Amino acid sequence: MEDRYRGEKVLVFPRSLLDELGSFNGTSSEIDHYMAAILTSGNNHFHDRCLAEGDPSWKQIIAYVVFRCGDRVFSYVRGRKAGEQRLVGNRSIGIGGHVNPIDRQVSDNRTGEDLATYMEAVRREISEEVVVDEAVQPRIVALLNDDTNEVGKVHFGVIHVCDLTTPAVRKKEQQITESGFLPIAELAGPRLDELENWSRIAIEFLNTH
Repeated sequence: MEDRYRGEKVLVFPRSLLDELGSFNGTSSEIDHYMAAILTSGNNHFHDRCLAEGDPSWKQIIAYVVFRCGDRVFSYVRGRKAGEQRLVGNRSIGIGGHVNPIDRQVSDNRTGEDLATYMEAVRREISEEVVVDEAVQPRIVALLNDDTNEVGKVHFGVIHVCDLTTPAVRKKEQQITESGFLPIAELAGPRLDELENWSRIAIEFLNTH
């Protein structure tokens, strides 16, 4: 896998655990069922990303945060500087990414520690990628798995929604291009083909829930 991933470690869990819990393709609303097991200490660890990206026996945990204002969501096109080169040029509705060791939260009580680490990664990714002009509360609304392509086979998504009172989200990272709020119905309809696979799955979920 690409040298630029060398030295980066990301939180993963075994694909076999997903199969034990009940593998699915698309979205699942059984959030507690999967997250409780995935974020149980001993069921996950930090793994070299350069190895994980090409090894479907591991699932990399990915936060996928959607900013929604009424019937519109924030979307953008992944530019050439995107971390995942296989997605460059696709439109996305998700902000976020991997959980890294820098996100690790440590306490005397291990209960909930891995969840706290995951949520710290969510906060970090939002602050790194965009500027939001109001306080946000990322709610987990669904889980996402897509084994139909090479990118999806090695990732597992956690879809969050941040409901905003105004469409005030501005890009921070150079990889975010052609950004702005678009109607959910438009993205789920005539512009569906512009979206990366995960965003197609996520927008169809949002359009029906």
